[in-house]
Amino acid sequence: MQQTYELTIGKLKRTLPIIPINETTAIASFVLLGDSELAHYAAAKLADKISEPFDCIVTLESKGIPLAEELSRVSDHPKFIVLRKSVKAYMASPLEVSVDSITTVSQQNLVLDGHDADYLRGKRVVLVDDVISTGGSLEAAEKLLKKAGATILVKCAILAEGDAAKRDDILYLEKLPLFQRI
Repeated sequence: MQQTYELTIGKLKRTLPIIPINETTAIASFVLLGDSELAHYAAAKLADKISEPFDCIVTLESKGIPLAEELSRVSDHPKFIVLRKSVKAYMASPLEVSVDSITTVSQQNLVLDGHDADYLRGKRVVLVDDVISTGGSLEAAEKLLKKAGATILVKCAILAEGDAAKRDDILYLEKLPLFQRI
C-alpha cells in the first residue's frame, strides 16, 4: 500500500500520510489545523460557490474551525458558531445529539450551547466541515441545527471523501479517495 497521497486543491499541494482506520480501509489523513494558507484559500473558493445569502456559519469542533473562521472573514460574517464535542460548564440549556464518525473510535456527542441555539433560531446557516466522508457528523449537526430552529442553506467542505463525492447535497472543492488495505 502506498504511504502518502498527493492532494491538489487549486494552486496548493499537500502530501498526506495514509493511515489505517480499520482492518480493510485506510484514509489520507487531512488535518487543516495549523494550515492557515490552505484554510484561507479554501474559504475563498467555497465563498465563491455559495450563491444564496446566509446569516451565520456553523462548524463542528475541531478541524472545521479554521475553515469557518476564514469563511466568516472572507464572507463578511463577523460571527460563527462551533458545535462542541462535549457539554462545557459555561453552557446554558445545551442541546445534544450523538454522532458516529469514521475517524473516531467510539460514539461522541455534538453539543450546541443554549445561547447559540437562541441566536440561530430562524437563521439561514452554512454548515462547514473540513472533510465529509460517511456523513455521520454532518447528519448529527443537521439534527442539532433543526432542534435549534435554524435552516441549513448549504453544507460544504474542502474535501468529499469516498462515496461522499457522489452526493448532490454538498459543496466541496476536491475529492479524496479511500484506500483498501491488503
